[in-house]
Amino acid sequence: WFYGFKLHAIINHHGELLSIRVTPGNIDDREPLRQGLANDIFGKLFGDRGYVSQDLKDKLFNDFNIDFITKLRRNMKQQILKPIDEALLNGRSLIETVFDELKNLCQIEHSRHRSFTGFAANLLAGLIAYCWFPFKPTLKNVSAYGQAAKN
Repeated sequence: WFYGFKLHAIINHHGELLSIRVTPGNIDDREPLRQGLANDIFGKLFGDRGYVSQDLKDKLFNDFNIDFITKLRRNMKQQILKPIDEALLNGRSLIETVFDELKNLCQIEHSRHRSFTGFAANLLAGLIAYCWFPFKPTLKNVSAYGQAAKN
C-alpha cells in the first residue's frame, strides 16, 4: 500500500521556515493557503504557477493584507510587476533549495516508514535539524533589490 504526503512551507529570504503544513498527496496545492498556512505572515508571498488563482490572491489580500505574487501561465494576460517583485519572484528557487536540503541532508524523504508515528517523528526530526543549520540558503543582496526598485 502507499499513502503520500505533501509538505507545504513558507520561508523568508534567509531560508528560515516560517510556516509549514503537511497534507495528503491528493490535496490541491492551494488548499493549505486557503485553510490558513499564511495566517501569521505579512507582506509579500511568492509562489509558482501551481498557486495561480485570482480568488486566492483576493482572499489573502482582503483577509491578511498579503500581496500574493505568482508567475503567470502561458495563456494568461501579462501583468506589470515592480522591479523588486520581479527580482524576488526570480529568486523563488530558494524554496526549491530548502526542500532539497530537507530531503537530502535532513532525510525527510523516506519511503519505508512502518507507522504514521514513525513518519511524523522522522519529519519532525528533519525539520528541527534544518532549523538548527548554521548556514541556510539565502537570497543574497535583498537590500540591493530594494535600492534598484527605488531608482
